[in-house]
Amino acid sequence: MSARVAGRRGRRFRGPAGGAPVTAQPLLEVRGLRKAFAASTGLFGRGPLVRAVDGVDLDLAAGEVLGLVGESGSGKTTLGRAILRLVEPDDGAIRFDGVDVRALRGRELRRLRRRMQIVFQDPTSALNPRLRVRALVGEPLLVHGLARGRALRDRVAELLEEVGLEPSAMDRYPREFSGGQRQRIGIARALALRPDFVVLDEPVSSLDVSIQAQIVNLLVELQRRHRVAYLFIAHDLALVAHLADRVAVMYLGRVVEQAATRTILDRPAHPYTRALIAATPPPDPRRARARRMPIPGEIPSPIDRPAGCAFHPRCPWADARCREQDPPLVAVAEGHLAACHRADEVQSESFDATDSGRPPLHRPTAKPSTARPDTTPGKETDR
Repeated sequence: MSARVAGRRGRRFRGPAGGAPVTAQPLLEVRGLRKAFAASTGLFGRGPLVRAVDGVDLDLAAGEVLGLVGESGSGKTTLGRAILRLVEPDDGAIRFDGVDVRALRGRELRRLRRRMQIVFQDPTSALNPRLRVRALVGEPLLVHGLARGRALRDRVAELLEEVGLEPSAMDRYPREFSGGQRQRIGIARALALRPDFVVLDEPVSSLDVSIQAQIVNLLVELQRRHRVAYLFIAHDLALVAHLADRVAVMYLGRVVEQAATRTILDRPAHPYTRALIAATPPPDPRRARARRMPIPGEIPSPIDRPAGCAFHPRCPWADARCREQDPPLVAVAEGHLAACHRADEVQSESFDATDSGRPPLHRPTAKPSTARPDTTPGKETDR
């Protein structure tokens, strides 16, 4: 990806190769966002509230990629859907390009959604099996009155080629494709309206490892080509690091650390972030024993959140203050936020992340590849 990416209205930011974005008016601003669900206690009963998202603040600049990582149950997916109002937030503010998203209704909300899209985790359940690909990819264009007839068919063919599929794929059904090919269709549909912002909700987690890199590299190419902003949700910090300008780490509904990707990897200030990095298997298995820092226990229930810092039952740095006082998310350095009473001590311990994680994914440096996976039924390049 280019070292510098130009956003709309002349805004400029550094891409992943150049570090954190420079100061700019955010495209997306999230403040104090909360979403809770009532736990079921039976056929008619309503139990206590599950605080899936508990006071999250985020900024995202145009053309920037923000990685959102955490274990299952941390609230990542709910946050992404709440930002798009696929689920209604209970509290907090969402501003997109200066517009109060929570105040919009009807046509105004539909108009804004031309600029905000999502790629779902499971492409199989996200695609209607009764519709052909041309209907699935072309539906957003029809709904917003942007193309019909021959123009619609041509636009669908263009989108399919852009994600590495043959135009002839438009006449087939989702069941005729492999998992990776279905996800390419989902990506084409999300990009049909040329949005400014896309939520990528664990877009490769349901795919075979053998093709995850292909899909990630496709997302890199598309982001560079269209200068679209991504909220890239994943549980794999090593994977997110290949794509993101900045990373936000979520734990039990809250952001516990946020910084430029390189800063997160080199100087993590929260024990949970440090554990996520260290838990990634290193390329050299002989170093695995020395590097591994497993996270003890399971993520607590959001119904019964621990007092004080929610991570203290699993944290090797926890002391009495951690068990009693909930740490706020504060700056530990310029552009680096952490919610930890002992962030200075966590950072002061030597930490080398250079040999952690999987081998680097290929970053395209020339023009995007025109190679396509074989879409012939029965020949599943993407699985």
